[in-house]
Order: sequence, then structure tokens, then C-alpha cells
Amino acid sequence: MAVRIRFARHGLRNRPMFHIVAMNARSKRDGKPLEKLGTYNPHPNMDEKAKHITLDFARTKYWLGVGAQPTDGVRFLLERAGLLPPRPLYPNVKRSADAVSAVSQTN
Repeated sequence: MAVRIRFARHGLRNRPMFHIVAMNARSKRDGKPLEKLGTYNPHPNMDEKAKHITLDFARTKYWLGVGAQPTDGVRFLLERAGLLPPRPLYPNVKRSADAVSAVSQTN
């Protein structure tokens, strides 16, 4: 069974709130999850000016350890939380050995 860590949408119309869940990759977006890992509120509070994120680090590390693949949006949050290493800015750029050595010699 392929497991994904993804968002499940909850809340009101035009005021979404997302649960961060581990669920089967073939199930519906708002289907029954295997486990709820946290919440994400994309609308900042007017007092704090910050978006609210809660996350169970231990259980998220467990699901990542057993092979669960995060979606792009969840991956961004996990990178910001420090659970995943940041992706390279330019993953498709192929550098030749000459260019890499020239850069390292100038520094």
C-alpha cells in the first residue's frame, strides 16, 4: 500500500483549514486517513500575523521512515519545520566537471 502525507481540507467555504494526514495514495482527498499528523491554517491571525501550524514530529518521522511520500505542499512545510532536507534550487541544471572545478578554485 502506497502511503502519502497530504492535506485533507476542512473548514468553511472560502476559509479552509487543512489537516496534515497520512493516508492511502488511492483514497479521496477528504477520505478517512490512516493517522492525523497535524493541522495547517493558511489564513494568518490578525493579531499574530502568522499562519498556524501544528505537527506531531515523532509520528511524522515514523511515516517518513516507513516510506510515506509527502505531497509538494506538505513537503514545503516539512522542509520549513526541519524534518526534510531542503530541495536544491535548480535540480535539472547539469554542471560539467570543468565548471565545478573553476568555481571551487576561484573561491
